[in-house]
Amino acid sequence: MEYRDYYATLGVPRTASQADIKKAFRKLARQHHPDANKGNAAAEGRFKEINEANEVLSDPEKRKRYDTLGPDWERYAQAGAGATAGARSPFEGRHVRFTEEGDLGGFSDFFRTIFGDLGGAGRAESRRGRGRTEFEFSDLGDPGGGFGPATGRGSDVEAAIELTLEEAFQGARKTISIELDEPCPECGGSGNVNRRPCPRCRGGGWTKVTRNLDVKIPAGVDTGSRVRVASGGPSGGSSDRGDRGDLYLRVTVAPHPGFERKGDDLYTDLPLPVTVAALGGEASVPTLKGQVSMKIPAETSSGKTFRLPGYGMPHLKGGGAGDEYVRAQIVIPTELSPQEKALFHELKKLRPETT
Repeated sequence: MEYRDYYATLGVPRTASQADIKKAFRKLARQHHPDANKGNAAAEGRFKEINEANEVLSDPEKRKRYDTLGPDWERYAQAGAGATAGARSPFEGRHVRFTEEGDLGGFSDFFRTIFGDLGGAGRAESRRGRGRTEFEFSDLGDPGGGFGPATGRGSDVEAAIELTLEEAFQGARKTISIELDEPCPECGGSGNVNRRPCPRCRGGGWTKVTRNLDVKIPAGVDTGSRVRVASGGPSGGSSDRGDRGDLYLRVTVAPHPGFERKGDDLYTDLPLPVTVAALGGEASVPTLKGQVSMKIPAETSSGKTFRLPGYGMPHLKGGGAGDEYVRAQIVIPTELSPQEKALFHELKKLRPETT
């Protein structure tokens, strides 16, 4: 019985992340899948090796045991069988009762020797065709924490979401649909049923699932903000028993026709009649809180900017808000009546323009 290098089988380094392992497995599984290599015994054998390697490296508990044993696996096997007096298993201190009938889903002797007590997919009871595994644990100070069902954490994922400026200003609740890769419920993520590729996931161990999530968007977000939705990502481990990863929403705030945003400050143009600009008066100014009245001083030039404190965007990481800046834009009247034209001619005489 030979030692199996599962990292080499998937073509990943021993420091590979779960995402790297998943990516490598999917690529190789598609390449060597029996449906794509009908009648090719070599491809079928390679596909089984890939599945076995993924079974170990994608399960945190199995991977931990595999990495801990390493080249010392033969001593563990001897200790487990009682073949060598005094040979001590690294997992001594756990009471394990193990019975086996038939085989464990077509896995290699190496896999069965090292992981038989964990079952083919990390279940307390595993039935694969004729195979049956039963075991019971009594924790006697195992520092590793036990080898029950897999509870690995799922990966984090990202998705895009677009908001209006009003939604970013007020905060919003949104219902979003996201398609995730989940462990196949038919085979528990192992890719095998009765020693054959799972008919639902076609041996890949994963299926597409659409989740509808009610998410809360905090007030003050801007384009480029990332909103974390705890446990909004895919599940980890086998089936749905692992902890879910997080979903991160990449925010885009759509342009607004009436406001320009710069950080937490807002800018808007205010059309002013020439009479109000010259003589002063009151003007109604649009804000994201509604219309407010602002005093316009006499002799206001076009382009002059006024500040409305606290009428900007809420600060995302603290209390308070930015400001709103109002830029005066003097509007010249059109379709002048004869009397209005006469008045402008009179003004021109009183204030002759200098070129």
